[in-house]
Amino acid sequence: MPYPEMMVAPMRQELARAGFQELRDAAQVGQAMDAMEGTVLVAVNSVCGCAAGIFRPAVTMALQGEKQPDHKITVFAGQDLEATAEVRRHLVGYPPSSPSIALLKDGDVVFMLERFRIEGRSAPAVAGDLQAAFDEHC
Repeated sequence: MPYPEMMVAPMRQELARAGFQELRDAAQVGQAMDAMEGTVLVAVNSVCGCAAGIFRPAVTMALQGEKQPDHKITVFAGQDLEATAEVRRHLVGYPPSSPSIALLKDGDVVFMLERFRIEGRSAPAVAGDLQAAFDEHC
C-alpha cells in the first residue's frame, strides 16, 4: 500500500527542484521516453533511508557538475506503480531496484546504479560515480 501523498511530497520535490520531470503514470513515461533524444537520466525514487541520506543528495550533487544529461525524469517506486513498471521496461538487463538511477543514451542503458551500489556509501561517493558517467556519456 502506498504511503500517504503528504508524506512523500517532500521526497518528490527534492528531485523536482533538481530539474527532474516527474512522471506519474505509464502513458507519461512512454510519451517522454519516445520523445527524448540524447542522454536521459532516470531516477527511481524511494522512501527508504538510503534514498533520503544518499541517493537524492548524491543526484543533486552530481548535477552541479559541468557535464549534464540532456533530460532528467523520475518515477516513485511504491507510489506510482504503473509509471515505475514502464520505466523498468526500458532498463533492459537490470532487475527492479529502488532507489536506482540510470543513464540512457539514445534509448540504451549506458550506466546504472542499483540500490546495492548506493546503500552503505556516502552521497559524495555516489555523486562521483554519476559525474564520471556524465563526463563519459554526456
